[in-house]
Amino acid sequence: MSTQTPYAPRHDRGVPDKPGTHLRLDYGEDGVAIVRVDVKGTRQNILTEALAAEFDTLLATIERDTEITGVVVMSVKPGSFIAGADLALFDRLAEAADFERVSLAGQAILRRLARLHVPVVAAIEGACLGGGLELALACDIRVAADTPATVLGLPEVMLGLLPAAGGTQRLPRLIGIRPALEMMLTGRKLRPARALSCGLVDSVVAPEALEAEAIRWARRSGKRSPTRKPSLLSRATARWSQGGHGLANALLEDNPAGRRVLFDRARQGVRAKTHGHYPAPDHIIDTVALGYRRGVRAGYAAEARAFALLATSSASRALRHLHHASETLKTSRFVDARVDERPIERVGVLGAGLMGSGIALVSVARAGCTVRIKDVDTPGLARGLGQVRAALDDRVARGRLSRAEADRLAHSVTGTTDFEGIGAADLVVEAVFEDLALKRSMLAEFELAAEAANNPGAIFASNTSSLPIAEIAADARRPDKVIGLHYFSPVEKMPLLEIIAAERTAASTIARAVAFGRAQGKTVIVVRDGPGFYTTRVLSPYLNEAARLLTEGAGVRQIDAALRRHGFPVGPLALLDEVGVDVGAKVAPILQAAFGQRMAAPEATARMIEAGFLGRKTGRGFYEYERGVRRGRRPVNARLDPLLVDARSGGGVPDAAEIVERCTLALVNEAAHCLSDGVIEQPLHGDIGAVFGLGFPPFTGGPFRYVDTVGVRTIVDRLNALAELHGARFTPAPVFDTMARARADAHRRFYPAGGY
Repeated sequence: MSTQTPYAPRHDRGVPDKPGTHLRLDYGEDGVAIVRVDVKGTRQNILTEALAAEFDTLLATIERDTEITGVVVMSVKPGSFIAGADLALFDRLAEAADFERVSLAGQAILRRLARLHVPVVAAIEGACLGGGLELALACDIRVAADTPATVLGLPEVMLGLLPAAGGTQRLPRLIGIRPALEMMLTGRKLRPARALSCGLVDSVVAPEALEAEAIRWARRSGKRSPTRKPSLLSRATARWSQGGHGLANALLEDNPAGRRVLFDRARQGVRAKTHGHYPAPDHIIDTVALGYRRGVRAGYAAEARAFALLATSSASRALRHLHHASETLKTSRFVDARVDERPIERVGVLGAGLMGSGIALVSVARAGCTVRIKDVDTPGLARGLGQVRAALDDRVARGRLSRAEADRLAHSVTGTTDFEGIGAADLVVEAVFEDLALKRSMLAEFELAAEAANNPGAIFASNTSSLPIAEIAADARRPDKVIGLHYFSPVEKMPLLEIIAAERTAASTIARAVAFGRAQGKTVIVVRDGPGFYTTRVLSPYLNEAARLLTEGAGVRQIDAALRRHGFPVGPLALLDEVGVDVGAKVAPILQAAFGQRMAAPEATARMIEAGFLGRKTGRGFYEYERGVRRGRRPVNARLDPLLVDARSGGGVPDAAEIVERCTLALVNEAAHCLSDGVIEQPLHGDIGAVFGLGFPPFTGGPFRYVDTVGVRTIVDRLNALAELHGARFTPAPVFDTMARARADAHRRFYPAGGY
């Protein structure tokens, strides 16, 4: 028996073998070998080239050892089985052939794992994602620990990719085509109970029983085909348990004609959502379909080719750029010195409306804080507390929270109609109307309450979307403890938190606010104080331009449809209806006073306000809001057109291309103005703010990444042409002119060439 490898088996069973760098092979007396994964230097296990090579060597050891009767693969790191591939690898690869080689190598290793002569069990605790789930799929049995951290999924589509180590072939044959496509096309992560119900895992146990349960399965199980086809009954049952028409879907998968129908439906659904901007979903469907049509081996080859094409596509590079940016922001300090970062434990919320209740929810459910909500009257307070309770109940219904835990969290949120208990909070967030006098009065009352509670370190945060923090804090006793926390609606779903630091805001206040936002599960950017900050400031020209296009003859539905097809989640006019046309009108004078005519709102807005067309809240805005009418079928406000007739120009009606260019470049240009003015410190913050907060099309990577892709000289030429046609509001931002005149290519980009 060879002793050259660090995984050479020992005859004294029960003694750990010599450890490798990232893997350790332990032997039990019963002949079950346990592979323990512990990738060095990482918080979570990730698939690296070094780990793959070490795993391949380990497999050779197991293949030679005739005394092994079973294998268990599990992680040493709590909360992480294997959380996907090491994206740093992508920095080292340039050509499509390189990516195809990596995919084929990964497939070969997992085929080798699947062909071991003994049963292999994946003992899953924590994140089992991407290549980690592909490894688990190559095992005979999967056992999952019932913990909040345990999730299983193939989220590659979120990076513009597809599973590249056999996942497109193994997953459909394990759980059925339709549920497998749903997982791969959405990137949805399944918790253990859901994974068990659909057949993705074979057993769910308490975390302390995971290793023993996995060993039990390894002893008693035989080999299974890793690409076995589940029975018709099991597929029908699994689909029925998920609310689908189980038998009908299973029958569709059982014959070529039915599969063609299934794949065609999937393609139609994908194209209606992606509008051709994201190629990965189409490649996922095509690769799965080819594997069923021509066999698994052909499917593997197609998977590797598709992975290579996608990894070198502009869409995937942009999505990986956003992923890299969001990961970078998780560790960004935003302040230079080592300052007070004491955690926020007690939170006050002033205002129990949708924003206030949303802030309370993420503070208690994600950040683990106790929360005290204040509202002006008992009915309003009851509605806010009820919204928090309803959200917690929904999590229980979805299996994301136990009833006992939901009750505990609900009891951690209390209410008041005065400032009783508010002064003792570590941080208070006001979520009242966008009125400067009201916000100042909230701050003054809070400071009195904090003083009475002997709580001088308490932080006051405003959820304003446009009012400068310095103006809110003008009369504050402790302006160093005043900051802006701009949340986006709905709070529990939107990933961004824009933190606004005024000139007198203390570094410790910023540091504690950043830590608090991250504890709430938010991606955080810190911006400099000023009218509109970053997100509201860049959004305003975009919305204004859409309204101007309306006065030039473009239709309401035409404008919204053009920008949705371009990749925005909702059209600008529908967005104005949701926000409230009058709310936008209140922001416009503030921005116009600071930045001049490029922020001036079109006259049409004032006319709509005069007519009472304020949006959803009044039943009419750009659209009519009738009960029971679905979002996509709402009629355009029939009374709107007469208001705009005399405001319309005599020129040609703008087409879709012009609508997209004018609205998009208005936003991009203002983002560059914000960088020139120092509102944001770096382009990365601007890209995350625009995509995560405003829905700027992710396939572009954000406004600054978009400029790099198109070329700054092209952007400047287009802005100058628009300025000649439509006015000075399109004059290129100073940073664009500087970059366009630069001689060196590196100075004509916001990001290094070749990077994300």
